Amino acid sequence: MSKLAEYKALEAQLAEQLKQLDALRNDKELEREIEFEEKLRNLMAGYGVGLRDIISLLDPQAGRPNAAPAARGPRRQRQVKIYKHPETSEMVETKGGNHKVLKAWKEKHGAKVVEGWLQ
Repeated sequence: MSKLAEYKALEAQLAEQLKQLDALRNDKELEREIEFEEKLRNLMAGYGVGLRDIISLLDPQAGRPNAAPAARGPRRQRQVKIYKHPETSEMVETKGGNHKVLKAWKEKHGAKVVEGWLQ
């Protein structure tokens, strides 16, 4: 890209961003948010309270990033599933779907068909 083309592209981006900035300057919702933030910061300074104190007051769990949820028991054991190939009478026992033979069957015959072979 030539320097001139790069300059014009950047100039167009700048013009677009200035247009967006002007739109935000006239946005009433933004003015309300800025006013709220200023009042909140003044109030916090008046009481000598920091943002972390406010967060811990409103949400005590927020201060603990690795807080464990309520203690759960051990994970439930997976059930053993037995698949029987109807043509070869070959049987596969698995607790999950990551079995080499089972995957090959599903690839060859389709997952729905192989699920029908479940004993």
